[in-house]
Amino acid sequence: MKKLLTALLILMVFSSIGLAYSGEVIKSFNTQGNYPTGLCFDGKNLWLADRGTDKIYCINPETGTLIRQIESPAYWPMGLAWDGKYLWNADYRGRTDKSEDFDGMIFKIDPKDGTILKTLHSPSKSPKGLTWDGKYLWCVDDKADKVIQFSSVDGTTIKSFKSPASDPKGITFDGKYLWISDRGTDEIYMVDPKTGFVIVILDAPGNYVHGLTVKDKKLWAVDYENDKIYQLKIRDNEKFIRKDKQLHKVTYNHNVTCYGPGKIKTLDVNIALPENRDNQTILNEFSYNIKPNNILTDKWGQKTALFKFKDIEPGEKTEIQIITVFETYNVRYFIYPENVGSIEDIPKDIKEKYLLDDEKYQINSKVIQETIKQVVGNEKNPYWIMRKIHQYLIGHLHYLMDGAWDTAPTVITNKHGSCSEYTFVFIALCKAAGLPTRYVGSTWDRKELAYMDDVYHRWVEVYLPNYGWIPTDPTQSDKTTPRDQAFPIGLVRNAALITTQSGGGSSTMEWTYNSNENYTTEPKTNINITNYADWDKVDDKIFKEKK
Repeated sequence: MKKLLTALLILMVFSSIGLAYSGEVIKSFNTQGNYPTGLCFDGKNLWLADRGTDKIYCINPETGTLIRQIESPAYWPMGLAWDGKYLWNADYRGRTDKSEDFDGMIFKIDPKDGTILKTLHSPSKSPKGLTWDGKYLWCVDDKADKVIQFSSVDGTTIKSFKSPASDPKGITFDGKYLWISDRGTDEIYMVDPKTGFVIVILDAPGNYVHGLTVKDKKLWAVDYENDKIYQLKIRDNEKFIRKDKQLHKVTYNHNVTCYGPGKIKTLDVNIALPENRDNQTILNEFSYNIKPNNILTDKWGQKTALFKFKDIEPGEKTEIQIITVFETYNVRYFIYPENVGSIEDIPKDIKEKYLLDDEKYQINSKVIQETIKQVVGNEKNPYWIMRKIHQYLIGHLHYLMDGAWDTAPTVITNKHGSCSEYTFVFIALCKAAGLPTRYVGSTWDRKELAYMDDVYHRWVEVYLPNYGWIPTDPTQSDKTTPRDQAFPIGLVRNAALITTQSGGGSSTMEWTYNSNENYTTEPKTNINITNYADWDKVDDKIFKEKK
């Protein structure tokens, strides 16, 4: 037995070593100067610009050692690009070194000796990153918050769109997508150059990533603050990363009070029981103040604790408490659209279960059918079907919690809804497009580790072949920047305890989540139902000692 445990431990260690995730640092080395800015690859070596030394360095990417250096074409070199033969450099200050003169310039450089072969006015006054897409140059401007594609012949702007966040610094092109770093968020974004949509979000390796370049499915980043060049993994096997573990205890309270004058004849209460998921691990057996009458499972696989009461007299009150101790994680999925399978790849049992219509969806209604034709068109890739629906919702609806749970066609017509109504519309449109979708419900720790939640939250999970169930939350995406619009796609925060998952109406939960009650009363009987979740901080050490 001891040998078996040892073997399992060794296997776990080596398995964890083998795991890779997008954004993971492979290696790093120090820069040549103390103010590194631009970065590019010439196919063999790295080139690095430094604002402090006004130099451009050629660096061995294996060792980080200096091969040679050339003079910067001007005074504040920023982004670097390689067009297959020549270097290009974006300079923030331009040709003069006057303190008040900020007039961005773009220079074409002979890498052999630094000779300037062409000079262009930058398409914006504050160019930072620079890259080459095979035909055109791209730059980011941190003052205008723009991503700009422009001609290398005369500087004419070809297209531009809003930068992912408010302080872009680096940009590179991997042959299909742009990668853009942002100083304000300390993140790196994979961006679709056609739409400007952010698709993948990575944590930056430092606090001030300035330059980016890509080579052989490896992303390189240089950090202006800690003077290091990093090689990062992208497009690796791990589909998500989970981090920032937190330990919580939640007491779910459900109370029913009879105010009379008649009595409550029968009361059935179903309370959803959470399970282990990518974002959470349940650590204890559920603790009840009263024993449930039964544990039920509905057609969606959702387990609930059933409590049955009879003859509740005026002035009496039922009190149910369920205590759960669990760990949560921030989970970020890395979804590369070209790695998503086709709709035909979705398992048959998933389709049969999660493409069914229901009363809140009405997927055959004229409103849903016309909307899906308008939004999705002829798109076949499941990621882009989901993404187009996501962008439609955040552009078409505004959040309004008025206590109603209207059907999907009604919500589209009214152009507003709560988180539940956003969810109903999202699911209806996905189902109409042939994409299986379900919802999850949760209690949510808003900020503090000790918190009382009685608002709760519901969002969507979409089945993407080769990835599985992927979360997205359009109510959290109703923002202006591309980063904020994309941020909830593929994200579950460590502030959520997911209690409920469902494809629609349930025999136990109906259309609710967390808890549901059914009752019969005598005439003219007034009742009050309250339910809330108390979040409490748990001492990890004390909890382990008790276990």
